[in-house]
Amino acid sequence: MPAFNIAEPKPRQRLPEWLRIKLPTSDSFSHTRALLDELKLHTVCESAKCPNHWECWSKGTATFMIAGDRCTRACGFCAVTTAKPLALEADEPARVAEATRRMRLRHVVITAVARDDLADGGADHFRRTIEEVRRLNPGIVIEVLVPDFNDRDEAIESVLAADPHIFNHNLETVRRLTPAVRSRATYDRSLSVLRKVKARRGNSIYTKSGLMLGLGETPEELLLAMKDLRNAGCDILTLGQYLQPTLKHLPVLEFVPPEKFKEYGEQARQMGFVHVASGPMVRSSYHADEFSLPAGM
Repeated sequence: MPAFNIAEPKPRQRLPEWLRIKLPTSDSFSHTRALLDELKLHTVCESAKCPNHWECWSKGTATFMIAGDRCTRACGFCAVTTAKPLALEADEPARVAEATRRMRLRHVVITAVARDDLADGGADHFRRTIEEVRRLNPGIVIEVLVPDFNDRDEAIESVLAADPHIFNHNLETVRRLTPAVRSRATYDRSLSVLRKVKARRGNSIYTKSGLMLGLGETPEELLLAMKDLRNAGCDILTLGQYLQPTLKHLPVLEFVPPEKFKEYGEQARQMGFVHVASGPMVRSSYHADEFSLPAGM
């Protein structure tokens, strides 16, 4: 496999037919845009240049990105800006809650940039946001997509103290590719975070993770990563196609066809994942509300 060189821009491959999307014409898109602007909120949809944000916003959904839009890490796959972060905004949790109320969401996904500049990695900001969202939206399903918090127990406990229903932390790629793909994060640390959450909360919480395909992983490496996630107690899995956000980011080495995603999804279900979303356009929070929590959770 050729070595990655993100400093040397390369021409992007032509997208296969199954990855070409038609832009929707729904008024909901502009309404969502206006609401986010009014409440001065960031979304991972925009910051990470997600290809699905046209569809999601047209359906009146969005993944809220808290703690600013400047990340302290520089992952080779991610389009979020790497820069010295600004101070946390004390009223941001209330603004996220208000947006969630106005959008009448039944399932909200809250994520954040990595904040290695903060002692708790931004964990308490997650806690306060979850609590505000629940206060204003009783009965809503709350999913968090968190950074690794450098695997600090107190940070993980801080998020868990607010009782999210789904705790999502992405493994992103296979072990061999992790050093080239992820900034500062490690394969084993991510597994440790998921393992700790499951050990502390057991069946009272769902753990979730995602993997990107097309970065040069082999089928054997992918299946091993899936097994590692199951062994860490991961309940929910997403598998999606990596798409190069800019020419400065890692190149796509393979466009995995939909039939292959279907095959991987079946293998994941056989491993015991309770819910699997596998397809070229799948992302961590794409159609997240399709997973239904059991009654009583």
